[in-house]
Amino acid sequence: MASIGTFITIMLVIFLFFLLMGAAGIYLLVKVGKKATKKARKVSTRVASHVAAMGTGDAAETERMRLDLRREVSLTRQTVEHALRDGWGLGDLPQLVAEIGAHADQLDAQLGVYAQERRVSAYVDHTALGRLREHHAKLTTACARIRADLLNDQMAHAAGGIEEIRSRTDLEIEARRRAPDPLDQIDELYNRTMVDRARPDDQR
Repeated sequence: MASIGTFITIMLVIFLFFLLMGAAGIYLLVKVGKKATKKARKVSTRVASHVAAMGTGDAAETERMRLDLRREVSLTRQTVEHALRDGWGLGDLPQLVAEIGAHADQLDAQLGVYAQERRVSAYVDHTALGRLREHHAKLTTACARIRADLLNDQMAHAAGGIEEIRSRTDLEIEARRRAPDPLDQIDELYNRTMVDRARPDDQR
């Protein structure tokens, strides 16, 4: 009886183990599936935006503004992150870029709504389009100015390092030059004197 009970206990433990493994596998599959679905939805949205931006009219222009805005914000974030990794003191600049990103997301949604309305409606709201253009220009200009300022800082740092390399190169080259031997200078002076004495008076 004891052996049967032990066998049943072992079988129950093995069953529970496989049950837990199966549950973990299902959980991972669901989690990976959700991520894949979310990524696929994002990719499909981007592809749709690129296709819509190739057309003509206000809707296509709006889609191009969306793509341009996303690109500018992404480049600015990358520039700031690179500067942070290099240990630069950026002050409140990272927070400012985060706020620009939040406003860009809002504007992107507004541009998307306007583009959708323009595709299904023949009526044009020129005032709304003008304001969207204005907000787009302000955000993209802010991104460009931030990147330009960081690039100027980077060039200033690089210029200091390059100048240091140039000075060290000059010193190293000068140090490698052989110092003139006083005996050689004396020999050269003596040889010149002897040559001058050997010449006739009229050739001196």
